[in-house]
Amino acid sequence: MTEHAASTRPTAEEETALAKRTLGVPALVFLIIAASAPLTVLAGGATTSFAITAQTGVPVGYLLLGVILGLFAVGYGRMSTYVQNAGAFYAYVAAGLGTRPGIGTAFLALMTYNAMQIGIYGVFGFTASSIVDDLFGVTIAWWICALAGWALVAWLGVNRIDLSAKVLAVIVLLEFLVVIVVSLLSLTSAPEGITAETLLPENWMNGSLGALLAFGMAAFMGFESGAIYSEEAKNPERSVARATYIAVAIIALFYAASSWALAVGIGPSQIVAQAQEWGPDLVFVFLDGRLPAMLVNLAAVLFLTSIMAALVAFHNAAARYFFSMGRARIMPGLLAHTGARSGAPIAGSLLQSGLGLTLIIVFAIAGSGSELGPLFPVLTMFPWLTNAAGFGLVLLLCITSVAVLRYFNREPERHPLFVRTVAPLLAAIGLGLIAALIMFNFDVMIDSSSSSALVVILPGAIVGSGVVGLLWAQYLRVKRPEIYRGVSRSNIG
Repeated sequence: MTEHAASTRPTAEEETALAKRTLGVPALVFLIIAASAPLTVLAGGATTSFAITAQTGVPVGYLLLGVILGLFAVGYGRMSTYVQNAGAFYAYVAAGLGTRPGIGTAFLALMTYNAMQIGIYGVFGFTASSIVDDLFGVTIAWWICALAGWALVAWLGVNRIDLSAKVLAVIVLLEFLVVIVVSLLSLTSAPEGITAETLLPENWMNGSLGALLAFGMAAFMGFESGAIYSEEAKNPERSVARATYIAVAIIALFYAASSWALAVGIGPSQIVAQAQEWGPDLVFVFLDGRLPAMLVNLAAVLFLTSIMAALVAFHNAAARYFFSMGRARIMPGLLAHTGARSGAPIAGSLLQSGLGLTLIIVFAIAGSGSELGPLFPVLTMFPWLTNAAGFGLVLLLCITSVAVLRYFNREPERHPLFVRTVAPLLAAIGLGLIAALIMFNFDVMIDSSSSSALVVILPGAIVGSGVVGLLWAQYLRVKRPEIYRGVSRSNIG
């Protein structure tokens, strides 16, 4: 670009561009790992997997998922060299499979990220209410606590992304510290000795592998988000891929090791029964008596900030999808508006916050007087929305794998065979199987005993969002062809 051209660039364009080159590899890694929330995975995800699957092979599930997602990351990371767009999934699919599937994927991604982010408010509100009650003896409704968290997330969402990255970095490091302490205490406790019992084939090759993979997938939710920040990353051609590889490796190995250590600390023969009795409180029950009460309370508070970190990470992802779709004019152009100083996708952020506020209020009204009492948000809002989002993520990953395969094989001489065909094909097959397994286990994942219709409605809404996107794409193709044609041109950011 010439100096003259730069000087005459309109202000409007500056207000529809994200902040440039503010995130390095470490910041990207923290943003990615924050979404998967290490302490939340150990205290909530791993214990839930032990309890519901009634199997001890949970650590192996994390390792196998790490292999499948590592294969996915090979092509996904390389795509960031050629396509940089805040709407990563939709941009990659549009580049590989065409405009219509790309727009369908955009709607699917929006539904997925918003469902995940909003669902987490349920467990945040419940956890915050419980902590306040335990520490101060004051009872506060879950939805009031959820609204307090919502306000903080909304504020961070309209500020510079590097501010969110710095906040998340502190939280994630503290989470890792707590999980490491729990793991070390587990290994020093080990009532049945330090054993590889949970890793033995008979504990996961017994018909339970599907359930273990279905439940374990939630631990990796957000690992793909590095590409969403490609327009804001330093040297995106390399940093996004590196951050994704690092995050997948850390998540798989760390979660496998920490869940194995927890099982050793409780005892492999007791971990299932204890997880079924205590649920997410199992980690803190284990710490009680082994650490001073003040440190146990601090760990509980960090569990809350872990959930907050995930809320911020998914809010950022959803806001950037709104931004990307507004910029491509698939949705109203107003959504492409960014802050003049912050470079944050302000319009998309405010819309995501509006959706979160609306559903918090809806569930607060629905739960008023419920026989579930204070457990209402963690038995409805949280599992319903987040498990539906987990299904949506697997569909997104599977479709993107196919798109990557198609994109690279247009010019096979430029890409190694493993990158262009082997890795994305194996990833697509593995992810397709996981999607089927999630559907097969969906009734268990949401405890649908009170409403079996949800087993159809929730995943149906996820798939339906993609269908709506395809229909909207067809409308644009016929009625607004200039927008339809412009989608492929917008995929370089």
